[in-house]
Amino acid sequence: MKTAIDTLLQRRSIRRYERQPVTDEQIQLIYEAIRNTPTSYNGQQFSVIDITDQELKERLYSLTGQKQIKTCSHFMAFCADFNKILLGARAKGVEMPPFYNTADGLIVGTVDAALAMMSALTAAESLGLGTCCIGYARTANPEEIARELGLPQQVYLVCGLAIGVPRELPDMKPKQPAGLVIHSNRYNPDAEKMTEAILNYDAEISRYNTTRSGTTSTNDWVAHIVSYYVEAMNYHMLQSLREQGFDPRK
Repeated sequence: MKTAIDTLLQRRSIRRYERQPVTDEQIQLIYEAIRNTPTSYNGQQFSVIDITDQELKERLYSLTGQKQIKTCSHFMAFCADFNKILLGARAKGVEMPPFYNTADGLIVGTVDAALAMMSALTAAESLGLGTCCIGYARTANPEEIARELGLPQQVYLVCGLAIGVPRELPDMKPKQPAGLVIHSNRYNPDAEKMTEAILNYDAEISRYNTTRSGTTSTNDWVAHIVSYYVEAMNYHMLQSLREQGFDPRK
């Protein structure tokens, strides 16, 4: 088992997996890591659907085009979940405010689910397994994926995580330097210096993409990320949230 530091500093996205399944012992350790996730108020506003049914994984692949969903051993769907507290409040006769309809409620559920996914990722990687976070599972076809997963009202998918025995060891992607990520006491006010660091990082990503092992590209960082945002402008997440019983207004 790898140390926590090695697990975090050597992490990379794995998109190709062996046919060998993840063992029951390994998956139980991942479950326990998920259960021990820190959450807002200890409200545990998340749930995880562990998907091993191959036909279901194939259907999710057809909706997302993400091949690692069908080839991984376990595909986990991390969801923000206010259904559980609503059931408990109803059973105990406690009046439940529509907290889930506020911006803070949506943030709380999303953060809890994301923290749970990081718990699972860290546990899996420490066991020598490979993982790949799949945010597109949230946006590709939210209504159909919610139906496939049987999500009740007040539950929405935040992100997916593919887990399996790795069949590859891709190059580590360069990350932004500490000066762009970590600020001391206050946000760095020096926009000129930040811009210079961003452009240096942009050039580093371009060099990486043209020289990395496997499939290469000419992608930079700035224009490539902005192109994702352009595509995301066509998503209809607000409509999808409303279909799942959320009506964010505040």
